[in-house]
Amino acid sequence: MRTIGTEEIIETVKKLCIDANCILRPDTVEALRRAVKKEESPVGKEVIGLLLKNGELACSKSLPFCQDTGYAVFFIEIGQEIYVEGNLTEAINEGVRRGYRDGYLRMSILDDPMHRKNTGDNTPAIIHYDIVEGSRIKISLLVKGCGCDNKSALKMFSPAEGIEAAKQFIVETIDQAGPNASPPFVIGVGMGGPFARAAWLAQKALLWPVGKPNPNPVYRELEEELLEKINRLGIGPAGFGGTVTALGLHIEYGPVHIAGFPVAVNIDCHSHRGKTGYV
Repeated sequence: MRTIGTEEIIETVKKLCIDANCILRPDTVEALRRAVKKEESPVGKEVIGLLLKNGELACSKSLPFCQDTGYAVFFIEIGQEIYVEGNLTEAINEGVRRGYRDGYLRMSILDDPMHRKNTGDNTPAIIHYDIVEGSRIKISLLVKGCGCDNKSALKMFSPAEGIEAAKQFIVETIDQAGPNASPPFVIGVGMGGPFARAAWLAQKALLWPVGKPNPNPVYRELEEELLEKINRLGIGPAGFGGTVTALGLHIEYGPVHIAGFPVAVNIDCHSHRGKTGYV
């Protein structure tokens, strides 16, 4: 049994928060570089070029490349051969507090939807736990801004409506998002589970490296089809029109009730921020 102190977790989370907001994910950078070659619109090419330049400047000056430093969403894989000295959830939240304070990141979290008082430290974080084999903790952070989250959607289909209705819903969700969710997007799709699980699957799909093919050939083909349809919408980078509306689309799926077919679409903006660390 391995013992881990909370201070190590706090410092790891703090660094993840700062780095995720100031250093573009390598897969995002590569996706943008591919996109600037594929984009047919001169304005679209210029927008993608500016996004890449913005990312380079942010990294070199240790500044956030977007003013919306968002929710801190964590997917935590805890090895079952680990004992944490102290409160793990509180350690993660303390790491967020220090990271957002020391990184001069915008505090965006309010105490509740009605009273809307800022908590002052960007906590509480959104934390998903999973127990796995091994003796280490994997901490995956997804920084989720609200402009793109506001345009995300979930729909409960009946099995009779089937995949064609689901595909139409996914494409229409992106079409309705338009420029307001800051394209070019990365799109997470969740299929299966009860209501809440579908949304969780869609969010988790945003952790995938952009452009990584789905190992399931049926879902891989569906991802390719949906990405092609979305890029034919013509929304383009920053909504100025073009052939690259989305950089990638990934599907996470899971078991489902015989009477249900829930589908969730979680949109991420061009920043597509995230970072993974280990303790």
